Amino acid sequence: MAYPALKKYITHLYTTRGNNTNIWINNDGQAQGRYFNSTLTSAFQVIRSSLDLQIVGYQGLARSYTPDQQSELGLSLWRLLEHGASDDESVELDRLCRLVHTINFYRQPQAFGQDLYLNVHARLLAAIQHNHGAAFRQVLDKLELPHQHIVLELPASSANQRWLLKHVSDNYRHNGFRIAVNVNSIAEAAELVQRQLVHAIKLDAGLCNDDYALTKLISLAGDHNTTLIVKRLEQDTTFRVIEEFTQSGKQEVYVQGYLFDKPGASLFSYPVKRAGKSNCKKWCNQEQEASDTNEKTHSAQYRTGA
Repeated sequence: MAYPALKKYITHLYTTRGNNTNIWINNDGQAQGRYFNSTLTSAFQVIRSSLDLQIVGYQGLARSYTPDQQSELGLSLWRLLEHGASDDESVELDRLCRLVHTINFYRQPQAFGQDLYLNVHARLLAAIQHNHGAAFRQVLDKLELPHQHIVLELPASSANQRWLLKHVSDNYRHNGFRIAVNVNSIAEAAELVQRQLVHAIKLDAGLCNDDYALTKLISLAGDHNTTLIVKRLEQDTTFRVIEEFTQSGKQEVYVQGYLFDKPGASLFSYPVKRAGKSNCKKWCNQEQEASDTNEKTHSAQYRTGA
């Protein structure tokens, strides 16, 4: 393992499991966390370059875990718990997921040099008034992990919340993180690109039904040095539009979705092969049960700040 401080921490977690802790290492070496009566773990979905489909990053996703579950990964923990949790409890879960994902990512050799995208729940943005990211940066520094490769992914916001987006983005940047933000339309993506508030924009492939508007956005993002990520990519026709435009202009777009990869605990990835329509539909239906969520974490030193 390339990170000695993380290796030492993992050894500590492994030797102290069963001591009523909220995070531990299982027999497979994977970090798991406890939130109320639920056990959570990590899944990672690959993010690829449109130019050559090489891996450029991974998104961490929180999944429930039970010893007798039939599939490798369970349901989205946020889907199961978010409606019954208070703001403080949601912040605690957000932090717990973030730490679990970080451990499970950097314990694997394929993580070296790759970016890790971690969701930030909307409740965290509202609950923490200032200095977003300070506590997480302290944890990363203590574990001697590269904060430069962490991209914090913010939820979509309305136009009258732009002040909050700017405030939070400035805080996270101050603590050394890059920021991605989800958007609700191509028009909103274009606005945020022009305002240069964030490092990356994440756009749902289902919103990419206007080829002309999409190619204009790709050009705009390139002009403003903003990374465009098309997520939930299921249809080969959508990718073909992106591929043709980016190949001709050498303009890179990142792509993420079941067309290429389903989430998994391991970062190991076989050479890319587009999923058949039936498999893609099956995986996507599972992901609707286990949607994009939030991930983050909780430990003794990690209870102050965001």
